[in-house]
Amino acid sequence: MTRFEETRFARESFAPIAVATRSSLEESLHFGAGVVLDADGAVESEIGDANLVVYPRSCLKPMQADAMVAAGLQVTTEQLAVACASHSGEPRHLATVCALLATADLTEGDLANTVSRPYGAAARSALRAEGVPPSSLQQNCSGKHAAMLATCRVNGWPIDGYLAVEHPLQQMISAHIELLMSEPVAYIGIDGCGAPTQAFSLRGLASAFGTLARGSQVATAMTAHPELVGGTERDVTDWMRAVPGLIAKEGAAAVMAGALPDGRSFAYKIADATEDARKVVMLEALRLLGVDAATIAANEQIANVSVLGHGQPVGRLVPLEWSERR
Repeated sequence: MTRFEETRFARESFAPIAVATRSSLEESLHFGAGVVLDADGAVESEIGDANLVVYPRSCLKPMQADAMVAAGLQVTTEQLAVACASHSGEPRHLATVCALLATADLTEGDLANTVSRPYGAAARSALRAEGVPPSSLQQNCSGKHAAMLATCRVNGWPIDGYLAVEHPLQQMISAHIELLMSEPVAYIGIDGCGAPTQAFSLRGLASAFGTLARGSQVATAMTAHPELVGGTERDVTDWMRAVPGLIAKEGAAAVMAGALPDGRSFAYKIADATEDARKVVMLEALRLLGVDAATIAANEQIANVSVLGHGQPVGRLVPLEWSERR
C-alpha cells in the first residue's frame, strides 16, 4: 500500500470544501482546491493549493476548440458549441455532430473516440430501447473529435492517427493551451475518450477561461447554445442560462471552471472526484466571482444535493467558504 507521503500531493494541497449533514449531524467532509481570479488575473480567493497541477479533463474542451478556430476551423456557432461539449447524447447533439463532420466530407465512421452509450440517462435509455448499439457518435466527446477531424482537413493533416500526441493537430492544441494560460503544460496523459489530455495548474485553468470569456468565438458559441454544451437537466447548461455571459465547463474527476465576460474566472477540483461535491461548490465559486446574491439564490436548486433517509431528504451537501484576499 502506498503511503500518503509517497504521493505527489501534500497535506496543503486540499482543504475542506463541502460538508454533508444527515439529520442535523455533519456526516461527511469533502476536500478540494480552487482559485478565483479577478479581471486582471490576480488571485481574489483560493482554497487549498491554487497552483496544484490537475488534469482539467473535459474543462479542456473550450480551450481545444479555441485552438482549432485559431488553426482555421470555420463552423456554425451550434457546431462550435458542441465541439466544447460533454454532451448528453440527445438527438440535437448527435445531429449537430454529424453536421459538423459533413462540413469536412467526413462521417461518424471517421471518429476514433471511445465507443459508448450517451452520457444522458434519458438519451441512453431511448437508444437502448430502440436497439441502437453503442457508438463513437453517442459518446459525450464526439463533438470535440468531429472538430479535431475537421481541423485536420482544413490544414491538410492526416486523419489517421489524429489522437497521437505527436500528431500536428495535438501539437498545435498543446501550444495554444500554453498561450491561453501563460504557463507550460506540465504533463500530457490520455483521456477517457482517447485524446491527449494536458495537465497544468488550477490557476492556469482559471486564467485560460478568463481569456476565452473576453470575446472569443468559443465564448459566443457556448453562451448562445448552452443546451449543446451539456444537455437537459445538466448543471453546466442551467448555470450558463441563469448567469448572463457566464461560460462554464465541468470535467471528469470533479473539475469545474468558468468565467464572466470581463475576465473574472474560477477553477476548482474535488480531491475525491465526487460529482455531487463539484455541483454544490459552484455556489461558492459564483459568490466569489461576484455574481449577485439574488441570481444565485433564485437558481440554488441547480446545485441542490439532498441526503436521503428512507427515500426522503434528511440533510444536504453544502459548500464551505474559501479564504478571500483583501
